Amino acid sequence: MAFHSLLVTRRTGVSRGWMTGVALMLVCIVGAGQSRAQGGLVAPLSIHDAIAAAWRADPVRAELEVNQDSADARAKAAQSWFAGGPTLTGDYYDDRISGSNHGYITWQGGVSVPLWLPGQGTATENVAKAEAKTATVRLDVERMSVAVRVVDATGAAIMAMRRQTAALATVAALKRIEAGVQRAGHAGEIAMSDQQAVEAQLAQARSEADMAAEEIETTASQLRTLTGLPGVPDITQADEHWLGLTRANDARWVEDVDPRVRATHQAVIAAQNQMKLVRKSFMPNPEVGVDAIDQGQFGSPWDTQVGVNLRVPLPSAVTNTPQESAARDRMAAATREEVEARRAVRNEMAQVRAHLVAATGSLSNSRVEASSMLRRADGMEQSWRVGETPLIEALRARMDAYRALLDLNRAEIAWHAAIIRMGIATGTIP
Repeated sequence: MAFHSLLVTRRTGVSRGWMTGVALMLVCIVGAGQSRAQGGLVAPLSIHDAIAAAWRADPVRAELEVNQDSADARAKAAQSWFAGGPTLTGDYYDDRISGSNHGYITWQGGVSVPLWLPGQGTATENVAKAEAKTATVRLDVERMSVAVRVVDATGAAIMAMRRQTAALATVAALKRIEAGVQRAGHAGEIAMSDQQAVEAQLAQARSEADMAAEEIETTASQLRTLTGLPGVPDITQADEHWLGLTRANDARWVEDVDPRVRATHQAVIAAQNQMKLVRKSFMPNPEVGVDAIDQGQFGSPWDTQVGVNLRVPLPSAVTNTPQESAARDRMAAATREEVEARRAVRNEMAQVRAHLVAATGSLSNSRVEASSMLRRADGMEQSWRVGETPLIEALRARMDAYRALLDLNRAEIAWHAAIIRMGIATGTIP
């Protein structure tokens, strides 16, 4: 490990301040570029590539695309000249069944088609087109959800690797202290309780490293399942420059372009078109067709006849009222969902902005804390070696430095993730 060679260098005489700065820098940058053997995370990839790969592998995308194609097919079918398929009818009559057997046979057949009511065909087509647009916008909503899941999974994977790196660095530092304690123990210069304290702290640090290794495998598997790629995205690309490319300050624009708001608004449009269709369908569709009759009546010369049939079902509240009620209910639900979506997006943007501000301040404070705690740990260890500080205080300072490093890495990852989340929310990832 890089930390092992770094700590060995310190023991050969390199200044403690230089070591602390480099160690802090290594812990901060290890993550996206770190490789693991045997199927672990490998070379970093851009957040754009990761989101695109996850979108291609998303099963919901295939479902929504089928929904879109189905709605397009319904819109095309609604352009038909007739409201449905033709109906064939046929009748056969024979007096032999009654026992008279006078040769009286009648054949009768016909074909009819349903007609559109005034404006019904156009209304049907508009409903299908609105539903197709709704499916398209829902694709954008799902793409946004996939992007958020990629960012969250990436942050977890990078944090797991940085946790392992910090834990292994702490193990190396504690081993160095353990070696000094063992030498002092052989010379009878240290109490048994101090040796036990070092052993216990070293075991705890090793457990932290083992748990971090397990977390790496878990998060790596989740990320590979999501993207289908072996790498981990490099979210450290997101910085202040990204924020300048977003329109996060234009709250109304952000709200209007949010896929969730656009999806609910499109659902309102589809509900309005459905209401118009119900009003145009105020009665069952009439049918018009052609009939032919062939009658075998004692050789009559006019035994074949051809005519036109017309069937007009009359409107009824029994069928119309449930349809109108369902359309009104759909309209009310769609309107409610749009209002709720706008409120949710408005609140989420406020939370994202607040989280970004808090993450920026936390990152700055964590840098100061980690740098100070690392220098303090090195100083306490040196003070213990010359007999000025109890061993337990040196151990406590080392573990405090480890926790400070974790806080720093957690704050840095949260800051980069908050910037990307802002870009996702505004639809302007650079």
